[in-house]
This record gives sequence, structure tokens and C-alpha cells, in this order.
Amino acid sequence: MRPLTKSRFKLAMSCPTKLFYTGKAEYGNRKDDDTFLEALAEGGYQVGELAKCYFPGGYDITEKGYEEPLIRTNELLKKEKVVIFEAAIQFQGFFIRIDILEKKGDKINLIEVKAKSYDGGGADCFLTKSGSIEKEWNDYLQDVAYQKYVLQNAFPNWKIKAYLMLADKSKRATVSGLNQRFLLVKDHKNRISVKNTGETTSDTLGSPILSKVNVDEITNGIIADTLFVNNCKPKLSFSEKIQEWAQSYAHDEKLTSPVGAHCFSCEFHTDNPDLRSGFHECWKQLLGFSDEDFQKPMIDQVWNFKGKKKLLKEGIFFMDDIRKEHIGKTEPNKDGTLSMALRQWMQVEKAQQKNDEFFLDYDGMRRLMDRFTFPLHFIDFETSMVAIPFYKGQRPYETIAFQFSHHIMYEDGRVEHKDEFIKTERGEFPNFEFLRELKKALEKDEGTIFRYAKHENTVLNQINRQLQYVDKNEIPDKNELQDFIFSITNDKRRTPKAGKRNMVDMWQMVKDYFYDPRTLGSNSIKAVLPAVLSRSEYIQDKYSKPVYGQNSEIPSKNFPDGWIWIQRDEYGNVIDPYKLLPKLFDDIDLEEAEKFITNNELNSGGAALTAFAKMQFTEMTSQERDLIVKGLLKYCELDTLAMVMIYEFWRNEVNSKGL
Repeated sequence: MRPLTKSRFKLAMSCPTKLFYTGKAEYGNRKDDDTFLEALAEGGYQVGELAKCYFPGGYDITEKGYEEPLIRTNELLKKEKVVIFEAAIQFQGFFIRIDILEKKGDKINLIEVKAKSYDGGGADCFLTKSGSIEKEWNDYLQDVAYQKYVLQNAFPNWKIKAYLMLADKSKRATVSGLNQRFLLVKDHKNRISVKNTGETTSDTLGSPILSKVNVDEITNGIIADTLFVNNCKPKLSFSEKIQEWAQSYAHDEKLTSPVGAHCFSCEFHTDNPDLRSGFHECWKQLLGFSDEDFQKPMIDQVWNFKGKKKLLKEGIFFMDDIRKEHIGKTEPNKDGTLSMALRQWMQVEKAQQKNDEFFLDYDGMRRLMDRFTFPLHFIDFETSMVAIPFYKGQRPYETIAFQFSHHIMYEDGRVEHKDEFIKTERGEFPNFEFLRELKKALEKDEGTIFRYAKHENTVLNQINRQLQYVDKNEIPDKNELQDFIFSITNDKRRTPKAGKRNMVDMWQMVKDYFYDPRTLGSNSIKAVLPAVLSRSEYIQDKYSKPVYGQNSEIPSKNFPDGWIWIQRDEYGNVIDPYKLLPKLFDDIDLEEAEKFITNNELNSGGAALTAFAKMQFTEMTSQERDLIVKGLLKYCELDTLAMVMIYEFWRNEVNSKGL
């Protein structure tokens, strides 16, 4: 059998051509169905298991494949009343597994469980003011509509209602340790399941934090072709579309889809010579591209560029063909810093001219640096946001701040790794202890504090909101902690918006004053650091010596004496320092893990988030846990050292110009 399953339907929603590539070992797949990483990142397995607990007495269809699940489901459906988990339903070339099917006579509730957060506003929040489908919710609603279509056609006499069950951010957990009741386990075939630890009664689970939202009217509109995203009616009706997809997949025939901006994120795009690339095959077939064409910089590499769709319509695919008017007004900002358009054009122009020189606004950077107060403090947080709360009183997807690192740079250039914090014990809420330790680390002077991107600012403001719900008897230093947060953060919702010691964002400094072609348009610290290290003789000379370590010239809390950061590969290139760190896990590639973190705020910290999640959600020995904690401490220390190295590079460059 080659039926159109739920997962294949969702794949075809993104691009029908992908149905031809999926499941074939000869094609590279960047996602590669690594469901364990997805489960760690999103918490979907635990949410699914918690949802089952809200329906005690349900039957779980654990059989794999098609025939056995269908036989068992059909037997159970003979009951007058029954709840079935993973019910298998087939109609023609369509096959679905329904998360929760609740049957009461001929009345059926079809419930699709998602780990996605929802604000408790009912089905109206899935629609725009004009009545069309919100783009953010379209894939989820289409998924439920597809299931309802199959179920209704398989059992035409049933009265079916469709629901989404979601993590409701308007709810608070009324018990602690809810998350830790659902552990992820792998079997010898690498298949994932959830192990319940302890009782899962209504008393032990507390008040529900998942809400069931009736989306029947919306799914009916999708099936009847009266509801769309942006009110744009597609060429094929819903039933025609899925019939076409089912037929093409059943007969292993490739559907041709037009080239679009979505192609750039295709998971079947690979440069591995041992695997076939679906992306390359499509563009060769539709555009006549050669192998050499794929070596040229494409328009998708332009940083934060919103005009890709327009360029593709004009037949422009390569950066070499972008003209200044495509970018827009390439003037600096009023304060003289790089505007987005100017930065974009700088990237394009350097690529067209094959100019590898970096840009640094020496004058602007010097003026900014002159405002800073020594000693300089560089901080980085590691956090987690999961669907099922860890602690009583917590909402789904509230921030857990479990780790920070802190480097100091003195005016004479001395550097040291000064402080760190980590708390990964299951069921222990770390945020207020985290905040106290951060306050101790930073309150000893009035030195300027640096973060990289807005994550640290966001986290501290979220902790402040958590403090608002805590009685002062529980947290005697509540006011002092809140005053500290106000002093080093900014928040548009308060007056004054920024504290007197508001943190400086190095990511913004990169955007305003610095561009290096070797970052390929990215401003991420993981891109800027290797570029800087490859440039700076000053940094290379300093850190190629054994100056870093616990008792070395640059004191460290986690690296042995004489640690050398500048090491080179066989071609003489500086190795990315992150690649010098030990692996945290044998079974997880943490670079791959970051692809599955859908929250952009957390993406750059995907390695730590994944490690924290694994310690919370999986069974491991104390020895394994200790090794992971040691690894996390090294990762986070390198994050703040990376900030120091980038700052040292800028400072040396500015001073060497003598402006």
C-alpha cells in the first residue's frame, strides 16, 4: 500500500513534488524524520500522552503498518461508546491515524492533539478579521480537515465534530512535576514512546492545561472550499487536490510544482555527492539549471530580504543579477548606522565584485565604545520553553532559565570567566535562584553589560512577570530582584522603558557597524565568531597560545590549564571553536538539533535546550547526567567568550586606526 497518510498530506501541503522524494533512501533529506529531536524540541510526544490521560479507559492502537491497526480499530468501533487513541481509518487511497477518536453512538469527536500554544480565545483566533484563515494556523486546520474528510467518507452516517487540542497559555498547572510524569524512551529500533511515571489520575494531573477547541465550522469551510488563507481560492478544490496527491503517490509519479521562495528551504536539498538532491532535480527540470549554476550565490542568501518572490517572478535567481533598485533606498539610518537596505546592498555588491574585505564603521564604533563603562560584562542565558509545565502555577511555554555564563573584560584588556550558574534537577524551578545569582554577579560595579540578541532581555522581563504572581512572603527579596531587572532591561510596557544600566546588544552592534562576507549574510554569533577568528591576527596570536584555563592567564571555570582556542585544520584554516568541544550525546547531533527549534528566540541555544530537555524527559544514569552538565558548562562559557573575542577584535581594529 502507498496511501496518502497524514504526514504525507502535510508534506504535500508545503510542495506536492516532495511526495516523489519522500521515503527514498537515494534522496538526501535534511530533516530525515528525526522525530526524537522534534519531540525534545516541541514536547509533542508528552502532550499527546497527557491528552490521553484526559480520556481514561481509552484503547491505544499501538500496532504499526496498515492492516492490523485497521482491523483492531474496526473491531473497537462496533462498541456503542468507545475512546480510541491512534484510530486507523482508510478510505480509497487515504489513510489516517486519529490522535483521539471519541464515539458515542453515531456521534463522533475527532480530536487532533498539537503541542502548539494557544491563548484560550476559542476558534475565532484561528481566523482574521476578514474571516479568512490565519496563515499561522493553516497547516493545523488543513490537517484536521483532511482527517475529517477521510473519516466522513469512510463512515458517511456518522455525525462528526472536529477539534484541536492545544497547550492553553491561559491555564496554570495546579500541580508540580507534571512534565516529569512523561518520559521519552527509545527501543532497540530507535522508535520513540512515552513512559508514564506514577499515577495519571485527575488528582495527580491537576486541572487540565490542554484545551479542546471546536474547529468544525472551519474544517467544513476548508472541505467545502469556502475558507482560505488571504481569501485566495486555489485552482483545485480540496477534494480534487487530495485525490491528485493520493494518485501521484500511489503510482510513484512526480507532480510538477512551480518554483517559488519555498524551494530554498526544501528538506530534499543536499550537496552530498552520494545522494540525489530533489531541489537540484526540480530546478534543472523547470529552469534548465546546470550543476555549475548551483555553485553561484542565490538570492535567498541576502540577509532578511523580503523581495525574493518578486525577483523569482522576474526570473532572477542569482545575487549576480540583483540590481540596486531591487533592494530599495540604500541610505544610512538617520544616526549614520547601516540601514537594512544598505547592509543588503553591501552584501550583494561584495558578492558581485568577489570582494572578501569586511566592513567596519570605525568612527561609529569608536563613538559607541567611548560610552561604555569598564569593567565590561558579557552574559549569555540558556533557557527552555516546553508545552507541559514543570511547576505548579506555571503556564504552558513559560520560560525556564536554567543556566548563565559571565565573562568580564577590564580596561587594561584582562579577561576572566567570572561566574556561572546551572540547575538541571528534575522538578526544581530555577528562575528565582538564577536571578539572584545573576544579580550577585553584576551588582558589584556599574560596568556595561552586553548580551547577544534580545533573548536575555526577553527572559528577564518574563521572570519579572513570574515574580508578580509570587507572594512576598515566599520571595522576601522580590522587590530587590524586580528593581535589578528594571535596571538592566528595556520593556515598552513600562515607564521609563529602559533601565539606567540597560544591556547593550552586540547583535545590534553587528547590524549597525559591521559586515563580513564570510558570514554569508548571517548575524548569528555562530557565524560572526568564525569570520572574526579567520580575520584577526591579533585574536589568532593571543588565543593560539596556552593562555586559557582554570589557573591560566585567562581564568576559566571549566577548561583545563593551557587550553588553546586557535587550532587549524589540515588546510591551515582556523577551526570553529564550537567544534573543539566534546559531544554531549552519542545519539544526537546538536547542530542538527537546532533545526528543530521552531522558536527563533531559542534557536541559537538549541544545543543547550536539547541537552536540558533530554535530562528532564529521558531516563539516564547520574554519571551520564554529570557528563552532560560538564558539557553544558563548557558550551555556555564559550558563548560568552565568543562575545569577548568579537569585542576584542573590534576594539583592536578601532585602536589600530587611531581615529
